[in-house]
Amino acid sequence: MKGKKLFSIITSLVIATSLFAGCSSSKQTSSGKNEKVSLVYGVWDKNQEPIMQELAKKFTEKNPNIEVKVQLTPYKQYWTKLETEAQGGNLPDVFWMNGPNIIKYADAGMLMPIDDKLKSSDLKLEDYPKSLIDLYNVKGKQYGIPKDWDTTAVWYNKEIFDKAGVPYPKADWTWEDLRNISKKLTDKSKGIYGIAALQDDQQGFYNTMLQAGGFVISEDKKKSGFDDPGSIQGIQCWIDLMKDGSSPTAEQMLETSPSDLFQSGKVAMIYQGSWMIPQFMKNELIKDKIDIAPMPKIKKSSSVIHGLSNVVSAKTKNANQAWEFVKFLASKEANEIVAKSGVVIPAYKPSLDIFVQANNKINVKAYIDAVDYSVMYPVSKNTSKWTTVQDETLKKVWANQITATEGAKTIAEEMNKLLQQEK
Repeated sequence: MKGKKLFSIITSLVIATSLFAGCSSSKQTSSGKNEKVSLVYGVWDKNQEPIMQELAKKFTEKNPNIEVKVQLTPYKQYWTKLETEAQGGNLPDVFWMNGPNIIKYADAGMLMPIDDKLKSSDLKLEDYPKSLIDLYNVKGKQYGIPKDWDTTAVWYNKEIFDKAGVPYPKADWTWEDLRNISKKLTDKSKGIYGIAALQDDQQGFYNTMLQAGGFVISEDKKKSGFDDPGSIQGIQCWIDLMKDGSSPTAEQMLETSPSDLFQSGKVAMIYQGSWMIPQFMKNELIKDKIDIAPMPKIKKSSSVIHGLSNVVSAKTKNANQAWEFVKFLASKEANEIVAKSGVVIPAYKPSLDIFVQANNKINVKAYIDAVDYSVMYPVSKNTSKWTTVQDETLKKVWANQITATEGAKTIAEEMNKLLQQEK
């Protein structure tokens, strides 16, 4: 998955029920058991595509009458394409869904509820993180089975630490520790910064807002938490890193992304989601120099968790076959294949040890351990509307045009208006 950039939607679905008007009322049909059918499986991650192709092949070996075509669409185009397909009643039979979109698509009748099918299957929902099961349950109906999940941790360059004579981060470190270490690692004469204060929600300020005692959105999804004192503190701590000179400026990070700065050895530490594992570990320049530490505490430990789910189109003509494929993707066999690839953390909890073994050169347990104190990625019916306000306002905060307090209060005010419109 692609973090918040994984969750931000390029264009809003506007009002779901009207956007998809006329698309959800047609009768669902299903091909006969022995008839050969072809399913389309919509995905967006190129790193995962080979594994999805392998799973599709394995499924067809077990079900010769069902062919699965993996349809890869880059993330930047995925949601606009899905919107167009939804309007035309031509969604993939099975496709990836994320938290910010699940309520919209479910309320619009675009997704097939799977409660009855789950009851007659041998799948056990307790084998998957409860928070992710709940994320894909809308108004008491289950629409998806989690395929993977991700949290955030701190990647660090051991070579930079060693040259500066600074000990590696410890599991019990604090934000003040991180701030002090960042200062010691910064060497502007060599163009090296201690950390990159990236402006990113899932990989950055959502975590620190929670760690400082704040929140993003209330449980009933009616109130913004951005103006909470803890939330403001959680945003301010990133700005302090830039004021210290320990992080590149917002302008520098716009010219060269924080992840690219880290991969080029110009940044010693960076907060990154677990989906970055394959990219970093394929980088010949840094792969033998890097490791992972858990995020430091502010007032408490907290981590935003998110995960993708496989869902079935409500309009598929092959509902039974599509469900069989989703059921296979959720199976022990399929999840062990995913775990051995080491590309993404499988949602099926019994396969986590295999994933750790596949990534034994780095401390991936920093990601897995974060589940114990994780909080679900915040969503509402029209998440993209208020995250757009959030991102545009925080650009001004990062650029030092307005203060963290001013930015947070602006976001809270606009976000509350948008949440009221969701009723």
